[in-house]
Amino acid sequence: MIRKIVYGKSNIPLSPAVRAGDLIYVSGQVPTDSSGAVVAGDIEAQTRQVLDNVKAALDLAGCTMDQVVKTLVILKDAGDFGGFNKVYATYFPSEPPARTTLEAELMIDIRIEIEAIAYAPKS
Repeated sequence: MIRKIVYGKSNIPLSPAVRAGDLIYVSGQVPTDSSGAVVAGDIEAQTRQVLDNVKAALDLAGCTMDQVVKTLVILKDAGDFGGFNKVYATYFPSEPPARTTLEAELMIDIRIEIEAIAYAPKS
């Protein structure tokens, strides 16, 4: 059995990040600021906030965006793909992770959610 280590706390029943062996699993991040308020704006503004939240969750586990090996992106509207992709590329400028992108309704009134998996071997 893999020992699970949880990083961070949430007001809802999930952990922002969990280590299982050499992998860090980041829960789906949404475009909310530190107060929990949804960030207003277009897909580019919301993508920046979501990726900053992914980065913060990784930081809790002592990881960086360079260690992300896979992401799952959920867009409310596939028409937002171009704007999302433009911002996403700035967070992963070289050797981007594997990615799955899909269109689906989201649980709250937001345009995007992203989860990530990072490879972080224990030293």
